[in-house]
Amino acid sequence: MRLLFVALGESVHTMRWTSQLDGTGWDIHLFLADHWLGPHRGLRNITLHNTAYRQVEGLHESVRYGDRSWPLLKDNWPTYHPSWNDQAWRLARTIRKLQPDIIHSLALQPASYLTWDVKREYDGRFPTWVVTNWGSDIYVFGRLAEHRTKVRGVLESCDYYMCECHRDVKLGHDFGLRGKALPILPNTGGFDLERIRQFRQPGPTSSRRLILLKGYQGWAGRALVGLRALEMCADILGGYRIVVYLAGEDVKLAAELLSYATSIPVDCIPRVPHDEMLRLHGSARISIGLSIGDAISTSLLEGMAMGSFPIQSHTSCGDEWIRCGESGILVHPEDPAEVARAIRRSIEDDALIDRAAEINERTVRERLDGAVIREQVIATYERVSAGA
Repeated sequence: MRLLFVALGESVHTMRWTSQLDGTGWDIHLFLADHWLGPHRGLRNITLHNTAYRQVEGLHESVRYGDRSWPLLKDNWPTYHPSWNDQAWRLARTIRKLQPDIIHSLALQPASYLTWDVKREYDGRFPTWVVTNWGSDIYVFGRLAEHRTKVRGVLESCDYYMCECHRDVKLGHDFGLRGKALPILPNTGGFDLERIRQFRQPGPTSSRRLILLKGYQGWAGRALVGLRALEMCADILGGYRIVVYLAGEDVKLAAELLSYATSIPVDCIPRVPHDEMLRLHGSARISIGLSIGDAISTSLLEGMAMGSFPIQSHTSCGDEWIRCGESGILVHPEDPAEVARAIRRSIEDDALIDRAAEINERTVRERLDGAVIREQVIATYERVSAGA
């Protein structure tokens, strides 16, 4: 089977999803929708197309190069062709060359929009097209005038649709999905549950004294709300340490001011390897993630897997994984008072924290075993290939 992925090549989600196909013997290709950013260093057993550079340092030896965004002459200078600046033209050329059995675009923006542009103008039979909805691709962008037509166009044109929560299956149909909805699976695959156990702090979660906050602040992230809520709980956070990850400059500034005002240690850490991120969740009593829209937040699943108590915005699909008030708490992403109440309860109620860790461990065993999910992913592609 030959698969062509159209995706953000530097995304860890792209890397984790495609890595599930290692060992299948399939011919796997990746067209980089973000060619100037380059590919993720964790990619394996894949052929890259639409790369901006002749060679990328640090890639695994199993990664091969196909089409580049600028075909080069022997003197290493690009020849001129007006279409080479056109992503859709380059993708169409790659599709015609490869004739893949399946095209799978990961995320609507920009990968599926790009694929839709190509399909509308494609001369000949277009390969079977699978679309995966990431995060807020429909939940937020589908409500924006600039995106509504594109979202509907993609969903009306694709053959199969994949997402990671029931909410987004319904949204897909609401936006005109004509193809078949595939089984619901996490967009980053599962976890090696035995291996990650080593990163979990021994003892009950209630004995932990670390609070973890996702530091995204922007069009979706609401880390500043989380910091304000933590400040409102300063009277009960003596002996605790707060760690903020993936923080921008505005969040770093607010975190430093919070620490100065309250004397609570607040550390903003740089991007770290995945194992270290798991170790942090495995040392945390609480993992907080706030945004105005998401699907199954990977950080939510990581926290659950590592025993940390999740406080998650209700705008995600967290309600399909945790029971609010029992195995986590769902909050409004822009209400610091509500977030503060959730933090206060999770600090003061040890029994809640330890009971939630037990519930979430069972959930993770049932729904996030990487070996099981890998087999489900492979079976899904075989189903698509067979036209079922």
